Amino acid sequence: VQLVESGGGLVQPGGSLRLSCAASGFTFSSYAVTWYRQAPGKERELVAAITSAGGSTNYADSVKGRFTISRDNAKNTVYLQMNSLKPEDTAVYYCHTLYRAMDFWGQGTQVTVSS
Repeated sequence: VQLVESGGGLVQPGGSLRLSCAASGFTFSSYAVTWYRQAPGKERELVAAITSAGGSTNYADSVKGRFTISRDNAKNTVYLQMNSLKPEDTAVYYCHTLYRAMDFWGQGTQVTVSS
């Protein structure tokens, strides 16, 4: 199982980024995927989650209305569209899946929101 995040970078407040999480090594379409983030000195927190078929999503209160999680099972990829970014969104963003009772994480992608 491999998860590879991409799409992070430096963006000004109010800007947008789209993160991608490319999966391989398992039947991607059968598993939920979650985005987490971890800011310096803080614990990792859930940002958004999506069910296997994409029919249900869940968001942290802090990102509701600004972030959108989606997936393309044909491409084995989950996306996180982030709009109206704020400095407090600065963190390393990770994607995660629970496969056969084991946690799998990507390596993370850095998002920095700063003027």
